[in-house]
Amino acid sequence: MDVSRRSDRDIKIYLVGGAVRDRLLGLPHEDRDFVVVGATPEDLIAEGFKQVGKDFPVFLHPRTKEEYALARTERKSAPGYRGFLVHADPDVTLEDDLRRRDLTINALAEDEHGNLIDYYGGRADLEDRVLRHVSAAFAEDPVRLLRVARYAARFATLGFTVADETLDLMRFMVANGEVDALVAERVWQELSRALAETEPSRFFDVLRDTGALARLFPEVNRLFGIPQPPQWHPEIDTGIHTMMALDMAARLSPDPEIRFAALTHDLGKGTTPAEILPRHKGHELRSIELIEGLCDRLKVPLRFCELARLVARYHGMAHKVDELRPGTLLDLFQGIDAFRRPERFEQALLAFEADFRGREGYQGRAYPQADRMRRLLAVVRAVDVRAVAMAQPDRTRVPERIREARIRALREAMGGGAS
Repeated sequence: MDVSRRSDRDIKIYLVGGAVRDRLLGLPHEDRDFVVVGATPEDLIAEGFKQVGKDFPVFLHPRTKEEYALARTERKSAPGYRGFLVHADPDVTLEDDLRRRDLTINALAEDEHGNLIDYYGGRADLEDRVLRHVSAAFAEDPVRLLRVARYAARFATLGFTVADETLDLMRFMVANGEVDALVAERVWQELSRALAETEPSRFFDVLRDTGALARLFPEVNRLFGIPQPPQWHPEIDTGIHTMMALDMAARLSPDPEIRFAALTHDLGKGTTPAEILPRHKGHELRSIELIEGLCDRLKVPLRFCELARLVARYHGMAHKVDELRPGTLLDLFQGIDAFRRPERFEQALLAFEADFRGREGYQGRAYPQADRMRRLLAVVRAVDVRAVAMAQPDRTRVPERIREARIRALREAMGGGAS
């Protein structure tokens, strides 16, 4: 397909952004984005491209469905990430288009022959493992705060750090109130993506360094500096423990719901009365309340919130499964809805493990509590509830009899003990 044959202008197409960056880093890349210089919307439509969206001149290729955007510039017109006037014109150059991008490593392009085009030092920053903004226009879009933090999480294992001048600019954006213009849906979108990265704690580290964490995620921010009993938490600081649990969850599972549960399981420790520190009596229920507030504010999907509430409620009990009474353990199983939703039970076990191992000196330890709970759940599930129900003539007492039968089975499996 040759767009240029439709026009007497010099039309050129360039591969840009992440595909170029990741190729230079030796990383796999599936999505490809292109910039078209010198063309009009009519040129692309005549070739069968389909325009998508209303705000930007972006088109889908008729066969590959890859995105082709007309070269464009942007001008700030109002607060927030939506306050831009977009100018797309055949006279806009590739250099103009790349100048508006967030980071130098994303402002790279390749021509049709595979030649690298680097106006802003992106290749050098890739080699130096630096995340650096392209221009002062970076400060006009508050979403870029979140994006830089997310890239820090994605590339943490490669040794990337945020340039000092970029951190300074991000701090200016926070102080200037630009971050307050972010809408809930966009904050959750970036958070959910950050949870999927290789080292998600770096997302929160960068936001905390710039002051954005206190504005966007105050429930998480206030955990830092809150002490915990050193005999259980050698790292002492609750914020540090939370980040360790989050990264441990990332090691254990790619499931973002488990990672969100690890992030939020101890939120209640941030509101523990100062006079009882470093103990945190009742933090589980306080965590649930804070999780509900966070989920409401950011419009977090229900499945994330449900698992997070359960992990917050039961993580302390799970760690002490060998000390629990049979009745208490049965309550735990029922509270997690383990009989009807075994997949969520498995999610909870991984989040419990992330919490347990997300402590200084505990990272390499086993978590036998998970297998113990699996075995005991199997014991409960083996109880013939139909036979129990049939043997009870008073139908109103059937639930009571089933519970008694399950507790008896647990007691025998656990070696005796009270109910």
